[in-house]
Amino acid sequence: MLDIQRIRNETDAVKRGLATTGADPAVIDAVLELDAVRRELQREGDALRGELNARSKQIGCEKDKERRAALIADVGDLKRRIKENEARVPDVERELDTIMLAIPNVPLAEVPTGPDDSANVIESVSGAPPVLAFEPKPHWELMERLGIIDFERGQKISGSRFYILKGDGARLQRALITFMLDVHTKQHGYEEIYPPCMVRSECLVGTGNLPKFGEHLYHDAEEDYWFVPTAEVPVTNLYRDEILDGEKLPIRHVAYTPCFRREKMSHGKDTRGIKRGHQFDKVEVVQFVHPDKARAALDELIGHATRILDLLGLHHRRVKMCTGDLSFVSCIKFDLEVWAPGCKEWLEVSSCSLFGDFQARRARIRFRDESGKNRFVNTLNGSGLALPRTLIAVVESYQDDDGSIRIPEVLRPYMGGQDRIG
Repeated sequence: MLDIQRIRNETDAVKRGLATTGADPAVIDAVLELDAVRRELQREGDALRGELNARSKQIGCEKDKERRAALIADVGDLKRRIKENEARVPDVERELDTIMLAIPNVPLAEVPTGPDDSANVIESVSGAPPVLAFEPKPHWELMERLGIIDFERGQKISGSRFYILKGDGARLQRALITFMLDVHTKQHGYEEIYPPCMVRSECLVGTGNLPKFGEHLYHDAEEDYWFVPTAEVPVTNLYRDEILDGEKLPIRHVAYTPCFRREKMSHGKDTRGIKRGHQFDKVEVVQFVHPDKARAALDELIGHATRILDLLGLHHRRVKMCTGDLSFVSCIKFDLEVWAPGCKEWLEVSSCSLFGDFQARRARIRFRDESGKNRFVNTLNGSGLALPRTLIAVVESYQDDDGSIRIPEVLRPYMGGQDRIG
């Protein structure tokens, strides 16, 4: 949620920023109108209560019966007007909150301006592409031939976009998850969290997934539980409605969870293989930081996710997202994409975002600074990394001409020393 004070003081700048994301800047005019009504109601209410107090004191001192009766009548009228005033305030505040919750974050000045992903900027390309002396096969063909995936039974159990990992396929996925968690906890300084995979509605409001994007999520209406689209949701809400000790910032957490999304926007796309699914695994890194250190923390977080790709020996690149391709909650975002030689495409395996205080305002996460003042923290997160796309890149990059798959050296200890799937 944007800071109402920022909207008041930097109206034109906020409008310009929103316009670059594709949002209608006219919504800011509606916010300011409601804000003016709310402030006027508050001013009017304060004035009426002050007048009521004054009249009440006069009644106690007034000896003349007629003047006393007139004062009592005035007090009755003031109480009626105060009640009417107080009845209007919640409606105005609810309407204002509804609009505010639907406004996206404003991009930082350094974000490239553009309407869609065609304006994204490739900032760097790292690692050598795999040198294969044969035509590489896509992962679905490799994995089916090796008997480590079962699409037919996955669809029989759950429908389209589901599959079963078997044997070494399941072990390889588990090895990737454990390897990532170990690197982030032992080398990058994150504390591991294993959170619930179902959350309350207010948690998704806090991270910006609700109320705008509910159609992409799975919901248990009877008990009002939502299946998490990413571990970002429960981990960010660990500190909802709390005031943190500023001296303990930054707080860094890493979490593995299964993730659940409807994939409505991808209907008819990527129907082969495991690139898109309603359920997938992800390791997520989340940070809570001092506002003055947030931009540097984002660079650090990107480095942590990038190091996983480097250790796996995968060809990858970093992409700076333009204003039209930012997420709803991000003020700046970088994607890490890995090359899949069998699919012959770049696959996003991590989106690293800084949110400023956008999520913290929605979830009311504050910290006490060195002066004793309570301020909103800045939040940021990124995949570290997302599966199954990392699995796709490993399988396709490490394939041999006989159809076997070499296991990256860093994963072999997690596979009991096994060096090949064949």
